Amino acid sequence: MFTAEVFQNPYLSQGATQVNAIMTITTSSDGATFTAPTGQRLFGIICDTSGSMSGSKMVAAKEAIVKIINLLPTDAAFFVVTGSSRAKLLVPLVNAVPENKQRAITQVKEMAAGGGTLMSTWLHTALGEFTKMPQAICQALLLTDGQNDPNDEPDLVRVLDASEGKFQCECRGVGTDWRVAELQKIAARLLGTTDIISSPERIADDFQAILTKAMGKTVSDVSLRLWTPIGAKVLFCKQVSPEIVDVTSRAKVVSDRIIEYPTGAWGNNESRDYHFCIQINAGNVGDEMLAGRASLITQANGQETKITEAKILATWTEDESKTAKIDRRVAHYTGQAELAQSIQEGLEARAQGNIEVATVKLGKAVQLAHDSGNEATAKLLRSVVDVEDAAAGTVRIKRTVAKEDEMMLETRSTKTARIQK
Repeated sequence: MFTAEVFQNPYLSQGATQVNAIMTITTSSDGATFTAPTGQRLFGIICDTSGSMSGSKMVAAKEAIVKIINLLPTDAAFFVVTGSSRAKLLVPLVNAVPENKQRAITQVKEMAAGGGTLMSTWLHTALGEFTKMPQAICQALLLTDGQNDPNDEPDLVRVLDASEGKFQCECRGVGTDWRVAELQKIAARLLGTTDIISSPERIADDFQAILTKAMGKTVSDVSLRLWTPIGAKVLFCKQVSPEIVDVTSRAKVVSDRIIEYPTGAWGNNESRDYHFCIQINAGNVGDEMLAGRASLITQANGQETKITEAKILATWTEDESKTAKIDRRVAHYTGQAELAQSIQEGLEARAQGNIEVATVKLGKAVQLAHDSGNEATAKLLRSVVDVEDAAAGTVRIKRTVAKEDEMMLETRSTKTARIQK
């Protein structure tokens, strides 16, 4: 069951045209549950086998893949793609029955490292397998330890365009020689997450957590549909919890006044928050209007179903005590977005040797993390700065920072804290 609730201050001062609202969407295992039309789940494993993966990384990757193959439920399907300068379909799509698992494990144990890195070929091969089960909940895991060949960029863009909406992909980088921005680009387009696995010994546990989450998805291909009145413009739509994902550019036009944003697959007892910012025509004092109507839409067997809906309102008033208030959820997630941006800008300045700018930006991030109660991010920030006064944002940049700590802060900067009750 899906429920949706909108949090906002609907009151606008005379002449104001911008409406902000947070929509909280929650699924529950109580009562009826929407599932994939065929009840199918397909899990794809995409593993880097370039030369840099040799040694302990390859040994650990093999062990982790064997472990999750064994853990796959028998009613699921899976495949394995290995990738270097080209992709290899190591295990074609099969049902996760014991005999298929055993054959797959034999193949996995023979994996060897060698060659370069062309991620477009890996994703293209995976897409070919996912298209064989278009009605399934399709999810992938991509593991790499290195940087993609710069010459592969045009092909990577094309395959991401083709893959969007076909499957979701969780991206993981092991070690510290990969680029955060590269994996974040893939994950953002394919509605997944990016994270660092600091050492090969941790690959198996991380893989298991990803598989558990993937197998818990029960709803496939849900869209967030937004209706706005004549003359309105959606300035942005962002998922702001559990992490920041800007889906503004992913809007699909349904009609002149209706657009849709992808949200991917959902599991039971899951909750996400979305931030809408809508520009509308100014009304007169006393006017009330519907500034937007947000609904969740699922597709099954060619039929569309609306599963929940919430309204976004606007009321113009001269009462400053009403218009001056900012909804606490809107304020909180606006701050979380600023926190992520401050971290990214601070780390970039530090990398360029601009310590003054880095100190200001990372100090602001420390202050925002403190104010919002985002202790997880505050802890990561303390690995790159010495905090003198968190409330004031007074910090000193550490001269020596482990590359692992810096990358962990960068990859997890978009993870947000839920508003404290």
